[in-house]
Amino acid sequence: MKHSPIAPLDLAPFALNRRSAVLGTVGLLAAMHAGAATQAKAKKQAASAPEVWPHASQVPGGVARLSLGPSAKRPQAFSGDIPVLVLGDTIEWTAVVGIPLAAEPGEASITVRAEGKPERQIAYTIAPKQYREQRLTVAPRTVDLSPEDEARYVKERDHLAGVTAALSDMRPDTVLKMRVPVPGRRSSSFGLRRVFNGQSRNPHSGMDIAAGTGTPVLAPLPGKVIDTGDYFFNGGTVWLDHGGGLLTMYCHLSRIDVKVGDVMKTGEQLAAVGATGRVTGPHLHWSVMLNRAMVDPALFIAA
Repeated sequence: MKHSPIAPLDLAPFALNRRSAVLGTVGLLAAMHAGAATQAKAKKQAASAPEVWPHASQVPGGVARLSLGPSAKRPQAFSGDIPVLVLGDTIEWTAVVGIPLAAEPGEASITVRAEGKPERQIAYTIAPKQYREQRLTVAPRTVDLSPEDEARYVKERDHLAGVTAALSDMRPDTVLKMRVPVPGRRSSSFGLRRVFNGQSRNPHSGMDIAAGTGTPVLAPLPGKVIDTGDYFFNGGTVWLDHGGGLLTMYCHLSRIDVKVGDVMKTGEQLAAVGATGRVTGPHLHWSVMLNRAMVDPALFIAA
């Protein structure tokens, strides 16, 4: 935070008398005290201000929070033709927009439709972000898929396209602060771009948390199980639908304790950490999807 500005001191007339020098010193001390008091007051206000979840971060892989203003009924918002989550109340509605990792920096917009009002566009700016890159040399068979593995991957990808299109209702007053599904060190961050044997792959679409095999995986928010399975890359996997186009995914599981249709409460166990799929050791891969865009899970949790 910047200090409050202090009036510049005019030092041109070097022959200052004693009285003016004293008054100048008193004024300087008063200004410094006022600046410190203003800074302390701002810190206190920031500490007492309610936090909003997810945090706004208008970058690729981030989240934009866009004010829609007042309306008697919850407005509808769309990013292209994909519905966007809208939260709030009749006094102030907010669109919570997931920004795809592949989004180009620059101007973007959503379409808003509110009862009794003409359709409108709300613009926002996506700032650039440079995610870290990791270059690895691995066995060729782990990079280039066999025809059989490629066919399996394509089939699974098509299935998951239907899973990720899930859209159920969410209460407009829902608080989206998530609990971390497992304790542990973050072993790989969201957005990391890996280059295997000189071949670039898609950026890392989740958060990896190092934990031992068998560590319980807990639901970060209330949600409904919409998919479970054993996938080629992701291994044992569970998807939760939290409503409003907000989904979470848990991968490389050693055990799955839920079935499709189960309704979970925050903190209930859904699986156990493992090392299934294409991995080198046990950990949890945790992804958060918002309006079909993978976004940084760190925006939903306390630092």
